[in-house]
Amino acid sequence: QVRVADSGGGLVPPGGSLRLSCKGSGMDFSKNNMGWYRQAPEKQREMVAMVTARGLHSGGQITYADSVKGRFTISRDDAENTVYLQMNNLKPEDTALYLCNGDIRPGGPRPGYWGLGTQVYVSS
Repeated sequence: QVRVADSGGGLVPPGGSLRLSCKGSGMDFSKNNMGWYRQAPEKQREMVAMVTARGLHSGGQITYADSVKGRFTISRDDAENTVYLQMNNLKPEDTALYLCNGDIRPGGPRPGYWGLGTQVYVSS
């Protein structure tokens, strides 16, 4: 049974940092493209960061939303079946429910591979 467990959210002041974690089970983790999305009130869900599966001769390719480039860093630890999102210099507009997806296909995130989400609040 596929399970995606995301965690690490909280309340931080502007300029603060958080590290989100996403642990997958019941899947061939190392072969899956993994990523983080966020859903803010009255806004569409958007992709925040994605890391592809590692190739034979290369590391995973990483993609970021323009709004988080230079502030967020995604990484994966296939030995631990975990993906991390380090978020620095957080802004109020980063406030959202952050959701991990454990199998991102060319057509988009795969249903059934979502975590429940972890809430991030950025406020003074």
